[in-house]
Amino acid sequence: MQITRCNTLAELNELASNMLISDLKENPQSLVCAATGNSPTGVYQKLVEKQGSIVVENLRFIKLDEWYGLGINDAGSCEHYLHKYLLQPLQVSAERYIAFDGKSNEPEKECERIAHYLDEHDPIDLCILGLGKNGHIAFNEPADFLHPRVHLATLSKTSLEHTMIKGNDEHIKYGLTLGMADILRSKKIILLVNGTHKNAVMEKLMEQKISSQLPASFLWLHADVQCFYCDNDN
Repeated sequence: MQITRCNTLAELNELASNMLISDLKENPQSLVCAATGNSPTGVYQKLVEKQGSIVVENLRFIKLDEWYGLGINDAGSCEHYLHKYLLQPLQVSAERYIAFDGKSNEPEKECERIAHYLDEHDPIDLCILGLGKNGHIAFNEPADFLHPRVHLATLSKTSLEHTMIKGNDEHIKYGLTLGMADILRSKKIILLVNGTHKNAVMEKLMEQKISSQLPASFLWLHADVQCFYCDNDN
């Protein structure tokens, strides 16, 4: 893992977006796995600003995870977020985007559908990740063991306190998510971490001790992880 320490969030967004654009220029048919939440928002906004320097028409996107029970019309859903910050501004057509349906009555079949897509189209070229305060990656939560493939995850208290779903009327307990093996098969991973509230978990990650109780630690096993880290709130 290559860690780039940034003095400000603006610097993080600039450096990470420049790397992302460089990679997309090199491979304009990339399959990009897109995270949601606070960490990638600024990077996506920069990507949209600079989209004239890349060829967008052949890029493909896959959603990293979704709150089970929420759909595109729910402001806190990952689907709503991605359409707002990434898909609509880049004018990504429906056939170039695949995502969990958080409203599906058959979550297991949703997982099978996404797993089948990955089997047909993997590896993911670029996987953009954030880091949970408890060390989770996507909805791969700290546990005695981790699920390798796409699955329905029982969410931790930390995940259920996320600002995306604060005040949501739906009673959320689960998340649909790529598994750690799905993520680690990616050719390249960009990990975005910012804010003082992430400093404690970053300290644990820096110990480089691989443990299912810290899912992000498995990123040390990957050959190309670029981490952009800002340890303050500015």
